[in-house]
Amino acid sequence: MDRVIRWRRGPGVVADYVRSAPGTYVWLLILFVTTVALHHMTPDFEQDFLRQRSTNIHELSRNPLRVLITSAMWIDGGHWVPYAILYTVFHAQAERWLGTLRWLAVCVAAHVLATLVSELALLMAIRNGHAPHSAVNTLDIGVSYALAGVVAVLVYRIAPPWRYPYLAALLAFYTVPIATGRTFTDFGHFLSVLIGLGCYPLVRGRGKAWNPKETLTALWVNVRA
Repeated sequence: MDRVIRWRRGPGVVADYVRSAPGTYVWLLILFVTTVALHHMTPDFEQDFLRQRSTNIHELSRNPLRVLITSAMWIDGGHWVPYAILYTVFHAQAERWLGTLRWLAVCVAAHVLATLVSELALLMAIRNGHAPHSAVNTLDIGVSYALAGVVAVLVYRIAPPWRYPYLAALLAFYTVPIATGRTFTDFGHFLSVLIGLGCYPLVRGRGKAWNPKETLTALWVNVRA
């Protein structure tokens, strides 16, 4: 009987979790719809379609506000499920903790600032002859800058000393590509992390930091009960 009750409560728990992070799951729903749309496009049309919604230098110079918004509504590659997992693990947790407006502020800051600075760096590279002129039309869409910023701000959600291994892994994950690939997107991701870490003022007063040891202890007690 207890198992039946727990099973019936399961969908309700999921629904409550989704409702607690409305911004995350509305965004994820938009990404699902746009991903389905991409799967109905021919490869050539898809590339041209996405390029017009990309935050590349050409489009930013024509209509920066439009492409900064539309570029965050598409996933390059058409794989939605991994993002559903990442959004649930990181975005939903950040929104539940910070509240929708503060979470959105982190997302916008990381997405917009990292995009503009990385594209400016690319423009300078083109002018100095370190990148081809065709790079002004480079495809640059997706939600990874906002995601990196949110992953970074969650550093403050974790209590010391558990915070420091998380921070070290975060920095290693986003620093190694700069040393090996040195692309403007790698630079943009690293900038997003710095922006997320710089959003510390937004986390003040958001309650006690999460202590993994306390959670594990509580789970152990429940298992033994």
